[in-house]
Amino acid sequence: MMKAGIILIFVAQAFAAAVSREASSGDDASTRPFPLPPLPPAPADGPDPDKVYIVGVTHGGTGCPSGTVSHVLSDDRSVMTLIFDKYVAAIGPDLPISDSRKNCQLNINLRYPGGFQYSIFSADYRGYAKLDRGVTGLQKSTYYFSGETKQASTTTRWVGPMDKDYLLHDETDHATTVWSPCGTNGALNVNSQIRLSSSDRNARGVLTTDSIDASFRQIVHVRWQRCNK
Repeated sequence: MMKAGIILIFVAQAFAAAVSREASSGDDASTRPFPLPPLPPAPADGPDPDKVYIVGVTHGGTGCPSGTVSHVLSDDRSVMTLIFDKYVAAIGPDLPISDSRKNCQLNINLRYPGGFQYSIFSADYRGYAKLDRGVTGLQKSTYYFSGETKQASTTTRWVGPMDKDYLLHDETDHATTVWSPCGTNGALNVNSQIRLSSSDRNARGVLTTDSIDASFRQIVHVRWQRCNK
């Protein structure tokens, strides 16, 4: 069975310059808090890495329905990998339209010291795309915090014909950077989707990753700053 994984790496990077600062439910992929690994002493604008915890993750969506998601925690606890059984998009003359669009909503509960806020500044994607001529693939991730209206997104498109692995690094637009709310531990929501469309009704396409790694992998990088209060 093809599988897909999402890898979340929370990196305590600080920026000295001052910057101003609904989801479907699913299974709980983590049952207890775990700290991130020890890092070098945090700079003035970053929290103590030993006090940053991922409390839990919930999920839901056509790409990650109930019972299709598991997780693996690295030995040093710096990386949490969510592995999906059904996060694969495919298109073709004998396939239903629902196969060409998959999405997954993640809610990540991150606990960290008061007086700080964090944001998403980049995402890395590794995968595989096999697209006939006339087929276009799209991968999009939208990041936002519970209770906040501002969002940040990264989007990548592929145009067939192509048959190859891909490794991408996307950075969010600085103008649309979203920060977690001050005074509370903001839950990070990640709404991701993979989608295929075609101008040729007989063309086929698959958007996934290679069978060695996983079918969908995403690495999210985080930066920190002090609250301006």
